[in-house]
Amino acid sequence: MSRFAGFALDRAFGHPSGLLGAAGGALMARSNAAAEQQVVRLARLTGAEEVLVIGPGPGVGLRAAGEMAARVVAVEPSAPMRDASCRRCAELPNVAVEDGTAEATGQPDAAFDVVLSVNNVQLWPDRAAALAELHRVLRPGGVLLLSTHERWLPGGRAGLHADVRAAGFADVQTWAWQPNRGTTQAQTRAIRPK
Repeated sequence: MSRFAGFALDRAFGHPSGLLGAAGGALMARSNAAAEQQVVRLARLTGAEEVLVIGPGPGVGLRAAGEMAARVVAVEPSAPMRDASCRRCAELPNVAVEDGTAEATGQPDAAFDVVLSVNNVQLWPDRAAALAELHRVLRPGGVLLLSTHERWLPGGRAGLHADVRAAGFADVQTWAWQPNRGTTQAQTRAIRPK
């Protein structure tokens, strides 16, 4: 990949900013919607949970979680995507959007029942550190749900599965899921042991 192509992809999707970030956000809202909805369904939210969403982008999945959970906090490193998420969830008083990353959420220990992440695991610079952080912020018995583009996932499904287990999670399940449109997703569900 050329240096320019790498820069353009980073500005559109990795760290959205400027016109490329706006275009990337619009594309993410459409192309990630099925995976976002799937992950929220898999979480089986009952209305009592406190949920952390990692990298909500334009906020499609964040809104879906906010409509079903007691409280939802999103951490997003991109200011334009934080703004887009805030606009999408403006009428949901139980949703907060903050600056942060998977590796540094800024959240307290054992604060969440569920952690959700869609299509950003492949962008985490240090997956082991991110998974350790997500383990830290989950309550014992809490659920981790990850979904990401399989073709761009370093180490593939097997690598993700092994990394989640190495971070101390139990009952790790990893599978491929194909939305009606879009790329195959590598999805993982795991529990923080009690």
